[in-house]
Amino acid sequence: MDQEKINKALAPLILSASGWRKVFAHDGNEESLTAKISKEDRLLAAAMAWVFSDFILTRDESPRIALGIDSRPTGPAIAEAMIPIYLYKGVEPAYTGVCAAPEIMAWSGTSKALNGFCYISASHNPAGHNGVKFGLGGGVIGGSDSADLIDSYRALTGNAEQMEEIGEILKSSADEALQSVLELTEQNKASSYDSYYAFTRRVASGREDREEQKRFFSELKEKIKSHPLGVIAEQNGSARSLSVDREYLTELGVKLISLNDEPGRFVHRIVPEGFSLDLCREELEKARRTDEAFLFGYVPDCDGDRGNIVYYNDKSGQAQILEAQEVFALSVLSELTGLAYAGEDMGRAAVAVNGPTSMRIDRMAQALGARVFRAEVGEANVVNLAASLREQGFLVPILGEGSNGGNITHPARVRDPLNTLSALMKLMLIRDEGDRKGLFHLWCEKSGREEIYREDFTLSDIIASLPRFTTTSAFEEKARFPITTMDHGALKAGYEEIFPGQWELRKEELKSRFDIWDWEERNMEGTEERIGVGRQFRSGKEKGGFKILFLNKEGRPTDYIWMRGSGTEPVFRVLADCEGDDREREAWFLDWHKEMITLADGAV
Repeated sequence: MDQEKINKALAPLILSASGWRKVFAHDGNEESLTAKISKEDRLLAAAMAWVFSDFILTRDESPRIALGIDSRPTGPAIAEAMIPIYLYKGVEPAYTGVCAAPEIMAWSGTSKALNGFCYISASHNPAGHNGVKFGLGGGVIGGSDSADLIDSYRALTGNAEQMEEIGEILKSSADEALQSVLELTEQNKASSYDSYYAFTRRVASGREDREEQKRFFSELKEKIKSHPLGVIAEQNGSARSLSVDREYLTELGVKLISLNDEPGRFVHRIVPEGFSLDLCREELEKARRTDEAFLFGYVPDCDGDRGNIVYYNDKSGQAQILEAQEVFALSVLSELTGLAYAGEDMGRAAVAVNGPTSMRIDRMAQALGARVFRAEVGEANVVNLAASLREQGFLVPILGEGSNGGNITHPARVRDPLNTLSALMKLMLIRDEGDRKGLFHLWCEKSGREEIYREDFTLSDIIASLPRFTTTSAFEEKARFPITTMDHGALKAGYEEIFPGQWELRKEELKSRFDIWDWEERNMEGTEERIGVGRQFRSGKEKGGFKILFLNKEGRPTDYIWMRGSGTEPVFRVLADCEGDDREREAWFLDWHKEMITLADGAV
């Protein structure tokens, strides 16, 4: 056992609450399609299983976990390094093979026979990358549990004797034991598929009772007969290609064209952004030329928890990419108006979002009588905030991260493109019936603009009705700002010293040009948002989001600038969110924000 080689293999491994990942491909090429991994990486994978076993054994004496992979080539090799360790430690792995992330999480969250999951994936990263996400129930482990797992893993991989022991277990493990686990793959995959299909219907309908679900989908199916709907599913070889998408959509009567639906058949880069959506957009336009029912298309990432949307814009006559913040806003609009349509008490309604979600969500919620609460960036933070709100008596039908378009529809605990499609379909299909107003009509009425409603509305009309905000896209290069320090607390403290002077210099311009008269600072850490200036409003490593919120003469928030440091590289994520359709305004605030970050960085 060469500990130096293990340390070298360990060095590029990113360990965070959102997942552990690195290039596992044996040739070191991040775009590689090789299925081979090195001996050292095999040990690192086995060590991951070891620490998760220790973690879950504190919760159950004989745990059973779901174990699945996305469709990248190195998944099987990593799984086969983990299985002997799970068996040795007394943890039963129920291996599914290729399985979408929302599917394995739904199975883990709804099955009483499972205590958690281990999902092998590197999400949207290139094919040569891989990694792991650990979870309990239906959600990824976050908070202090995630930090403890990371600490345990670092201690284990730095202990030469223990790594030697893991290597010996792998050498001596019986092939028969591994094969006995692999032989149940098809059976486990069927169980995960069935659980996910049932769970997807529960989420989309918003109803727990199976008979009520049947009625909901029967009604939706009838509506699709009256308003035919077509969808392009450009799977790009993702794990979704073996999931419930086809059955779920076609059972509703949706016309479906599924492309590149062989797992591992990547026809373009995995991250579903920018030009990665061009093929789907082109295919939607092609389908639209012969059938006007085709309205949407989606492209998932490799693990299938993220699926960006293209739609046909009847105003321009072209298929277009929906911006991430718009995707989230439409999903929130669908679920909140769905509550109002069902006659729920909107005073109890709430939405949990991350710090850099656009304030258009606040405007929408205010019009509908709901409230918005913010958490730090990170899916687990938003999920935990929503759970806390429900304990306080709030109805939280939807939550998520507007900055990446990731909506999580209750009771799901992970984003899911099928839930996004379901939300969009409900907006389009639940229309006026007699005196009962449909979802879009309710929105027009509640927002005080009933005059913009028309019976033959299209998705373009709904998008045009959203509150107008101009927001820096998290996917743009300008949203990444290089710094020299990794001391986030010192940089934020320096920013707090610089900002008051900058405010005095620019306050007259801010008043005359933007109608901004005041400001306040907000820090988001975990599930908390704290208002105030100074380190007493932050804690620990100060890795959370930092925001300056600007107020107009009436004291209403109209703009904000936000930043959050990367935990792995000298970069701050930055964003400006500005009311209106003024790209110059957004650019002005973002440039000013970067100037102050540069000054603070230089002073550290």
